[in-house]
Amino acid sequence: MSAAAAAPPATSLLRPAAASLTTASNSSNRVHLKNLEHLFRNRGAAVAVESATPAQQQQPVLKAPLLRLPSFLARGRGEVAMKEEAHGVSPRRLERVLLPAAPDGPSPRGNIAATWRRLHGEHDWRGLLDPLHPDLRREIVRYGEFVGAAYGAFLSRPDAAPGDRARAAPPLQDGGAYRVTAPLFATSSVGLPAWLASAAPCAAQRTSLVGYVAVCDSPAEVRRMGRRDIVIALRGTCTVLEWAENVRAGLVPATEAASAADSPDAPTPKVECGFWNLYKTAAADGSPSLSEMVVTEVRRLLTKYEGEEVSITVTGHSLGAALAVLIADELAGLGAPAPVAVFSFGGPRVGDRAFASRVEARGARVLRVVNAHDVVPRFPPPSRYADVGRELRLDSRASPYLRPDADAACCHDLEAYIHLVDGFLGSHCPFRDNAKRSILRLLENQGGNVKQLYISKAMDMRVRLDAAVADMPAEVLECVH
Repeated sequence: MSAAAAAPPATSLLRPAAASLTTASNSSNRVHLKNLEHLFRNRGAAVAVESATPAQQQQPVLKAPLLRLPSFLARGRGEVAMKEEAHGVSPRRLERVLLPAAPDGPSPRGNIAATWRRLHGEHDWRGLLDPLHPDLRREIVRYGEFVGAAYGAFLSRPDAAPGDRARAAPPLQDGGAYRVTAPLFATSSVGLPAWLASAAPCAAQRTSLVGYVAVCDSPAEVRRMGRRDIVIALRGTCTVLEWAENVRAGLVPATEAASAADSPDAPTPKVECGFWNLYKTAAADGSPSLSEMVVTEVRRLLTKYEGEEVSITVTGHSLGAALAVLIADELAGLGAPAPVAVFSFGGPRVGDRAFASRVEARGARVLRVVNAHDVVPRFPPPSRYADVGRELRLDSRASPYLRPDADAACCHDLEAYIHLVDGFLGSHCPFRDNAKRSILRLLENQGGNVKQLYISKAMDMRVRLDAAVADMPAEVLECVH
């Protein structure tokens, strides 16, 4: 229900033909880190150049020294380095997690064409969750990053309107494999009093950008995944009126969608009033509801790719996780000719036991990623509400980077969730020692909840990276993407 403290920065869906990085003596460390992130995204190109054909090697590429910066943290191994080793973390590993992630993400992209249905919940993820299967870990992290792009899109365009579809579409960071086909908007059923709305027009905005629909558009990625994937990604609460809907915890009938699998004698499924209103309310200007937007776009894509192997994946965080379950229930109830799965992060309970039973009976598969110390998944209380699907339970205290007394905001933060998934091996296992995902975004979002050891080393690293960039000749800073 609560929003992430800060959305991770989105990267471009389409890679520019070329980009240049320049420095100035008065540039801040933060600016240098942002510039170096572009360089590190291309660090994997060094290996590709060595194995390329002579014709390919003639193409302009970035030099290897820029692709792999020297190990700053390994220099001058004195008292600080000894303290690091006393904490069980080597300088090399510390450098790896503090640097921006490579474009391949937290783990190698294996071919999942033969197993994608199991990873997508065909058998309710039996045998894959504890211990967590490496391919499933990577899929969950990837879908979490799609949600991060939804946050980034809203924060960059909080005033976006349904009529401005092109500018509302967020850039994605999946290497250009997915293409956004439609932005999604949710409308609150409540409004502020006129006197308050005139004083705070931004808070009175009833319709807001809440997510997007994207489709895998890369033939190579379609082959790797074994199907064409349609993704619906939704952010958490970001506006005043969305908060107002969150607290409307009364149950209302969820009866608009009907399926042949629904039993006429079954109790009427009910869902939380505020979630249902955000999902079903149309805008005052005639723009459709979130429900209509999703159904229309998914139907269009299914028609376009008729005859292909297709999956529908709905993913969201917090409020977006609740909306994701409503979307999956409706799509499955309408008989979508593709398996429907939900990957949710820190989601609250959505409806009563009859609703949970209906979601499962319709064939939608739901995997709830939950932090044991996050309070949001505990609400609304289970006396009237029921959890849906399977649960992947994480523990923020298992992370070697987060403080054991991390606050509620950190325990619910989307980036913290993705970090915990990347390090999770099993319920009785330590944090994954070879986790590769960078914690830079975690430092930006939840710096006060990261252990002081990593805060100090991150600050030291910023200074060293600052000096390294300043020493680079200007002509070396040309970077071909």
